[in-house]
Amino acid sequence: MNITIRKPFTPGEILYEEFMLPYSLSQVKLAELIGVERQRIHQIIKGKRAITPDTAIRLGKLFHMTPQFWLNLQLKLELWESLHSPERRDSYEGIQALSLPFEEKRA
Repeated sequence: MNITIRKPFTPGEILYEEFMLPYSLSQVKLAELIGVERQRIHQIIKGKRAITPDTAIRLGKLFHMTPQFWLNLQLKLELWESLHSPERRDSYEGIQALSLPFEEKRA
């Protein structure tokens, strides 16, 4: 599993730093361009709301990108958070990988 030790940037941080600033987009203007409420953009930027497939499609169309780019950012963050959550991490420790029946016969 390729998960870094350092917490990934949130999709909202990437949206703001790499897209809104270079295009000089305000939250209001971005919301207008993709047809959503400003509050949705604000919450995404602040890390209080996840990128949904709907938002990913809208951002992808606006910036000539695939929706998968935005969903992958969200997924990477959520995987990192799950793997670094103390209560979840402890529950993952006890899971043992299964061996396929034909692998056991070779051993």
